[in-house]
Amino acid sequence: MFKSLLKLFTGQSDNASKGSGSAAVSSTGSGSLKDLESFVDYVVRALVDNPELVKVTSESGNDVKIIKIDCKKEDIGKIVGKHGKTIMAIRALVSGAAGRLREKVSVEVVD
Repeated sequence: MFKSLLKLFTGQSDNASKGSGSAAVSSTGSGSLKDLESFVDYVVRALVDNPELVKVTSESGNDVKIIKIDCKKEDIGKIVGKHGKTIMAIRALVSGAAGRLREKVSVEVVD
């Protein structure tokens, strides 16, 4: 799982990492929306008190794909963080990785 996420965030292929130490970045990512969804699921489960109640789903809109986080009401504060900094960080990482896939992905916490 971590190898696919690393490739998704860095854009490196297996050949580039085995080469002579050069970090060639591919123009198209090797990840998918499912990889982003599993990344969000992993991070959110690590943050909350009730990880078994976390449900991460994705749906496609017109231009934007949406990753929705559903959890226990008491855990929403842990996902959002102080002044929204935690959810902003998650959104920034997902947005950056989605940019490598040439897609727009939004992350939402469901009330």
